[in-house]
Amino acid sequence: MELQTHGRGYPVTSRLLASSAGLGWSTVSVELRAHGVTEAPTVIPQHVEICLVVAGNEDSVVRRTEAGRCQEAMAETGAIWLSPAGLGKEMSISAFIPQTLHLYLPAGLFDRLQEDFKLPRMPAKSIRYLAGIRDGVIEQIGYSILSELACETSTSRMFAEAASSMLAARLIQKYCEDGIGRFSDSSSCRPDDIWLRRALDFIGANLEEEITLEKLGAISGYSPFHFAHKFSLVMGVSPHRYISRLRLENAMAQLMADKLPLAEIALNARFSSQASFTRAFRRSTGMTPNQFRRRRL
Repeated sequence: MELQTHGRGYPVTSRLLASSAGLGWSTVSVELRAHGVTEAPTVIPQHVEICLVVAGNEDSVVRRTEAGRCQEAMAETGAIWLSPAGLGKEMSISAFIPQTLHLYLPAGLFDRLQEDFKLPRMPAKSIRYLAGIRDGVIEQIGYSILSELACETSTSRMFAEAASSMLAARLIQKYCEDGIGRFSDSSSCRPDDIWLRRALDFIGANLEEEITLEKLGAISGYSPFHFAHKFSLVMGVSPHRYISRLRLENAMAQLMADKLPLAEIALNARFSSQASFTRAFRRSTGMTPNQFRRRRL
């Protein structure tokens, strides 16, 4: 049976191995491809694109050129490329890459997150243009989606849509420009943004510890009340809700890694019991932690 594509043109040296086209996945489109040596003309993606090298080749160099800027990275297994929506790029590949997973997230998914969490800007076009990065969370989610693509079940669509929201949240959290998510370079922050960088870095480094408004205020140089007010204005969500969301994402990554018992994951996420963690997890994802973990296996 001939596989369906998602409409994006690829050079003849690119071979489609698997596709989510026709599966009814509405919040993510997925293609697994083998890429040969090529020089591709400018492509302007309509969606946010994540490329994850599933089976790489250390002799292959991927070069991308956008607006005069050139990026090069080796196509090693686990390497990740990010492309925001609407940003055109040329691309060349120097040697065969056996398997690359392409994940396309529609702008509407980011628009819904922007509305739900009152984000200040357009996140779909604010994702940073990055090549050859490493991110364990994105990698685990990508492999989980790939397993659903390889063995579709009655719950695959539900899982794919939950996973796509996790991917979008991760991109907004860590790879957005203009201060929507976490800052990646303190030298690029305006002086009045440094307090937020300090707070976000502290939160990210201490998710498994108790985080209070008093601690965050002291780090940021504000009273607890003033900090909470400023944080909510800038981030569009309260400090408590932001921390809870990151802890849940961290718990999802631990579930997919399948190395820790459920009780320990619940404790790491600062829940009082495994039962309360299960209830919160079900409210957020529509499935229990064990159901979520089984989708990874």
